[in-house]
Amino acid sequence: MTTTIQDTAIINLPTLGEPMRGSLSFVESGKHIPFPLARAYYLYDVPGGAERGGHAHKELQQLIIAMSGSFEVMLDDGQQRKTVTLNRPYHGLYVPTMIWRELVNFSSGAVLFVLASNYYSEEDYYRDYDEFIRAKRLSQSYQLTHRSSA
Repeated sequence: MTTTIQDTAIINLPTLGEPMRGSLSFVESGKHIPFPLARAYYLYDVPGGAERGGHAHKELQQLIIAMSGSFEVMLDDGQQRKTVTLNRPYHGLYVPTMIWRELVNFSSGAVLFVLASNYYSEEDYYRDYDEFIRAKRLSQSYQLTHRSSA
């Protein structure tokens, strides 16, 4: 299946809270995210003007959350682009496989938290945009060929 921008989504995470005690949000694997959880990591102390990301994953799926502060996620499926601003710890951005992402415009003190479907593997990355586009086109061509012969 070829993924598109329409396959990305904001997931509203459950939130509990009381005015005098603060808020709590949580994520349960298989319930709030459409993949089993294998890894979690976070980015912090990102200098102003710095960019992160700049890659796509072949197999890995992610939920990206702004735990504190804000940042923008620029998404690209090879045909369409969109930018999503994350600034609430109870909103997660679901990014499926084969979507290019760039993380930009970090506010001071921003903390980006990621839940990932797989363990780290350098082989899962497309770090060159042109290589990513070639892979997307090849995948789309393969699907069209197999649809027409079915």
